[in-house]
Amino acid sequence: MVVTDPIADMLTRIRNANKAKLDFVDIPYSRIKKDIAKILLEKGYIRNFELTSDSIIKSIRIYLKFDKNKNSVITGIKRISKPGLRTYAKNNEIPKVLGGIGTVIISTSKGVLTGSEAKKNGLGGEIICYIW
Repeated sequence: MVVTDPIADMLTRIRNANKAKLDFVDIPYSRIKKDIAKILLEKGYIRNFELTSDSIIKSIRIYLKFDKNKNSVITGIKRISKPGLRTYAKNNEIPKVLGGIGTVIISTSKGVLTGSEAKKNGLGGEIICYIW
């Protein structure tokens, strides 16, 4: 199966697994997806993630996080920069998600960072996604 936007595929798998209330979801491995999963873990949107591998295929297993009532911690996740229309922001133009409640994930020259980390380091970059 050929995927034209692997990051959008990752976000869609997470969104669908949350709606289905699955404990975990497997995603084909790439370094940028691992970096995004690391940010989701640091910000408390997921319980954990691990790298798994069958004989040939490497993947990332993301363990989803739910509250006591089995409601997902992630209420929304949206891809911003797409292969057909890239979206960039300077460090002083990085948007806030829901007035600062959500998180912006940005690909910078120093790697994948949250919007607040990028502002702190004076970096701009490609806006990957919003999560809240």
